[in-house]
Amino acid sequence: MTGAPRPDDLPEEPGPPASAADPRPARVGVQVPPQHAAYGDIRRTCAALEELGVDIVFTWDHFFPLSGDRGGRHFECWTMLGAWAEATERVEIGALVTCNSYRNPHLLADMARTVDHISDGRLILGIGSGWFEHDYDEYGYDFGTAGARLDALARDLPVIRERWSRLNPPPTRQIPILIGGGGERKTLRIVAEHAAIWHGFGGPEAIAHKHRVLDAWCARRGRDPLEIERSAGVAFVPGRNPDQSGDYAGNAQQLHDIGTRLFTASVAAVDPDLGRVRDLLAWRDEVNRA
Repeated sequence: MTGAPRPDDLPEEPGPPASAADPRPARVGVQVPPQHAAYGDIRRTCAALEELGVDIVFTWDHFFPLSGDRGGRHFECWTMLGAWAEATERVEIGALVTCNSYRNPHLLADMARTVDHISDGRLILGIGSGWFEHDYDEYGYDFGTAGARLDALARDLPVIRERWSRLNPPPTRQIPILIGGGGERKTLRIVAEHAAIWHGFGGPEAIAHKHRVLDAWCARRGRDPLEIERSAGVAFVPGRNPDQSGDYAGNAQQLHDIGTRLFTASVAAVDPDLGRVRDLLAWRDEVNRA
């Protein structure tokens, strides 16, 4: 957007970001990529994660695998979310994240409202501006520029909300909007204006910096920064005990200290490593008890 402040026009406040004082409990989300698997495998892994006590099960919104054989098996995001809504009972569901470019915003709003009802109010609308050029080329979408895709996201989010207000029946709740991405000039401004959850990647220092930039955008937009739950991917790092090969907890605790409250990991749809998920859930329960 012409005239938008540069990152260096958004001075960070000294000390910890505002999010460090977030009273929300820690939550765990696990992404199950819809690639290189039969749908039955994906459904079983989703059910296993719900049984373990995961808070959110995510998929992604692509048309081809992102790793391994690019021509391998792969399923569409929103059709699968509708199926997950029926196949689960407690866990929240969503995409990490939906590509805004792939669907008319009015249609996407209606799709999200429908999955919201099927799931009895367990949908999170994760959304971003898109980045995987192969999807665009193969399906005939205009890839354009990163800036233009972000401008489209900023334009379409109010359209989605306005359509929700006109649908009959309306959504069962105010569907949480999760926005993924770390751009400091546009993305975090859009987060401050529209999101209930922000999702990013990086180490604790990089994430803390993004939190402070988001705090600054919230101040410019007159929004309480604690209204936005902070989410981040959790790295597999060396464990705290010498006899462990590693766990999620060290990295998660560092992110928690600077205000992250939603911690996301990923497992394969076939033969998922659920031991790491159990470790992360045990850490979640421990930190929430404290």
